[in-house]
Amino acid sequence: MVILKLRIKSADEWRELAPSETVTEPVFVPTTDELQSGQSVIVEIASNLLPNKVLIRGIVQSWRPALPRMRVRAGATVQLDAEEQTKLTFLHEVLSGKKTDAQRRRHHRLPVSVACRYRLANSSAFVDSAISEIGVGGALLTTSDPLPIETEITLEVTPPGGAAPIAIAGRVSYHVPSGGSGLRFVSRDGDGDRRLRELIRRLRAS
Repeated sequence: MVILKLRIKSADEWRELAPSETVTEPVFVPTTDELQSGQSVIVEIASNLLPNKVLIRGIVQSWRPALPRMRVRAGATVQLDAEEQTKLTFLHEVLSGKKTDAQRRRHHRLPVSVACRYRLANSSAFVDSAISEIGVGGALLTTSDPLPIETEITLEVTPPGGAAPIAIAGRVSYHVPSGGSGLRFVSRDGDGDRRLRELIRRLRAS
């Protein structure tokens, strides 16, 4: 997956690149790397105004080269994934100064779209689901109805190119408006931590 790094210095710069607060309107990402229309990318947004880097998925609509005489920067117009509306809203609120209490997260989350399954701690039956983001500290699980806070689950995810899934213990720690359940991973030994990091590395490279 191609990761486009976007460094935002001010709220005005962000508004110039992302004038709309809805994912139905594209974002312009300055980059000299030539990209193809329809190419999947992840935009990594960093700023001193943000508590953490924010990674957000999208599809390249078009790319243009630089035109120095006309003071036009090279860059790509990126259509953001519909499921990234929550992150886009968060970015606009923080970068505009409307939201000032955003907490710093210890680990970055990688936006993905990966099938998985999970079971509750007191059950042997698995439920098919998906995750929309993952990091070494936790993941965002797609659920039709949010799981109760503090619910303990076992999550199984198969790495790209892998034959068997890895099992990760987690606990529900928050909810998102789209119905997803945020997980915090728990009780990982040294080997479990290594396998989780390898899973994330493969997802990033796929």
